Amino acid sequence: MFQSIINLFFPKVCSGCNSFLLTNENVICTICRHDIPLTNHHLIEDNDAFKKFYGRIPVLHASALFYFHKKGIVQQLIHNLKYKGHEEIGTILGEWYAEDLKTSELLKTVDQIIPVPLHRRKLKERGYNQVTAFGEALSTSLNLDYNNSILVRNIYSKTQSKKNLLGRTEGIETIFDVSFTEKDHNKHFLLIDDVITTGSTLEACSRALMKIPGARISIVCMAMAQS
Repeated sequence: MFQSIINLFFPKVCSGCNSFLLTNENVICTICRHDIPLTNHHLIEDNDAFKKFYGRIPVLHASALFYFHKKGIVQQLIHNLKYKGHEEIGTILGEWYAEDLKTSELLKTVDQIIPVPLHRRKLKERGYNQVTAFGEALSTSLNLDYNNSILVRNIYSKTQSKKNLLGRTEGIETIFDVSFTEKDHNKHFLLIDDVITTGSTLEACSRALMKIPGARISIVCMAMAQS
């Protein structure tokens, strides 16, 4: 009863299109769920996310749940997650993608989920890492450890989305490092982020993780930019 009154005066809206959610809808409306551009990467081993890292880093698996288009549903979702504090979007997307990823044989050897980290200054400014809820939902659904301390960001940088390609890649190899012990050797790490664009950030994170003896890397993201 009390919740119904709250919903009457503060109705919940879809994070993808801002339309009012129906009683049985949660975070994303049925229409957006139907229209959202799925990649189906989990069904294609040699998919375009995997190809993004050809000749750059030896990943075992790479995939994204959605395609990201400017002014599209996915851009709105990521914007609300990243800048508006709607961490529930990350949870929904993590639970959604986990059901697909359970079918991947390559990911059955993963030991830990590793988020692309924010610099401590950026984390203080934003209050949260936008991939945390996504990673924790994957962790719960896939029964994997979530480790947000092994990969560290040493250099504070401006928002990637406001930089051009040169600005995104310049000096990025020095931004990330790892803090590990012998117990981290020979593990399969699942590196996660919000959107694959140039792949430079994920490449830099992977190279940092590869400083760990015997490390193997897979990559999973919420979305992948598509022109």
